[in-house]
Amino acid sequence: MDVTHEDRAAITEVLHLHGHLCDAGELDRLDEVFTPDVVHDLSGLGRPPLRGVAACARAARELGAGNPVGHHVTNVVLTALGDGLVGARSKGIGVGADGTCASVTYEDTLVRGADGWRIRRRAVVPRGVPLGG
Repeated sequence: MDVTHEDRAAITEVLHLHGHLCDAGELDRLDEVFTPDVVHDLSGLGRPPLRGVAACARAARELGAGNPVGHHVTNVVLTALGDGLVGARSKGIGVGADGTCASVTYEDTLVRGADGWRIRRRAVVPRGVPLGG
């Protein structure tokens, strides 16, 4: 499977949408980014993996003011993985309410379903000291 220009645009839009939804507190819309059974691996941040889109929304709500006020994604690189899956590596920059910044690498696996591309698995790999660390 080749990753077409149309797929690249749609996948990049999904990656960008994540930050907009989180920053706006629109956590009930995370199903526009993640599959219902997503595995969101936060072990690099010292937290257990989250399983399911509802668990991702719940964890963000519980973190409350500890969440970054800005999620920014850049340097997106896509790779066809076979079986209709696409891998995405991107850089994430988080800005805390106190102005501190942190960098992560997002390692995503995406699948195209009836509603378009969604992240099936995300690993967050910290680069340096995480926010609040």
